[in-house]
Amino acid sequence: MNYDVVVTCAVTGAGDTVGKHPGVPVTPEQIADAAIEAAKAGAAIAHIHVRDPETGKGSRDPALFREVVDRVRSSDTDVVINLTAGMGGDWTPSDDDPAMPGPGTDMIGPLERLVHVKDCMPEICSLDCGTLNFGNGNEIYISTPPYLRKMAELTREWGVKPELEVFELGHIRFAKQMLSEGLIAEPPMFQICLGIPWGADQSVDMMKVMKDEVPAGANWASFGISRMQMPMAAAAVAMGGNVRVGLEDNIYLDRGVLASNGQLVERAIEIIERMGARAVTPAEARKKLGLRGA
Repeated sequence: MNYDVVVTCAVTGAGDTVGKHPGVPVTPEQIADAAIEAAKAGAAIAHIHVRDPETGKGSRDPALFREVVDRVRSSDTDVVINLTAGMGGDWTPSDDDPAMPGPGTDMIGPLERLVHVKDCMPEICSLDCGTLNFGNGNEIYISTPPYLRKMAELTREWGVKPELEVFELGHIRFAKQMLSEGLIAEPPMFQICLGIPWGADQSVDMMKVMKDEVPAGANWASFGISRMQMPMAAAAVAMGGNVRVGLEDNIYLDRGVLASNGQLVERAIEIIERMGARAVTPAEARKKLGLRGA
């Protein structure tokens, strides 16, 4: 059981949710406001993607990240900023020639995936620890060992804590290998991602299997998607972990009731408190996670 819980809110993501929920933040102002809303509701960390303001689709434009971060930092609300570094790994083979990229491919190298991180210097950035078949189409998310080692090396040099996002057991295995090579500063921070097709399923049994593979002394959190968001949050707390909620992973508060990020944070904290625990402040989270300047 974890009695001092770090709550992360993933406020927008890059998925195809804009057409399903008018409240999904799209513009830099909306995304920054969502991070501030989540913090005021009790989240210690805001996990941030950006979107093309014209199309609503996920973007990796450094200028958009800079605007969001500047808006959050200039507000009077304290929150730990966690920027995604997962964009730029999408590969879809061409129907005409599978050796060539098809529509939807956005594949770049490790340095370019971190341009916005170096520019904004957040306290945390995500590091997706392996390749994954993503959904039922031909799309693959590619994150190779050399890319991951280079990204880990750079984030350590900059003092940015990598959130080691793991979608299946092999990802944890490789994350531990990077730890053994001295590429990840202690204490490591794991995010166990459940329910994403076709990674690990979202169940209590799967969460336990994966958290048991996380090295001793590591901080870990977990999340589920859609209607399993809150059950997985409760399971994570019960097993000693931290939690993540937010519109990136689930757009509903109740069946048929669209949520805001603040409402999802409030619901998670209500569950945490009813379990006899509490959500920690951003300052407490910095100390617990070993973040820069804590």
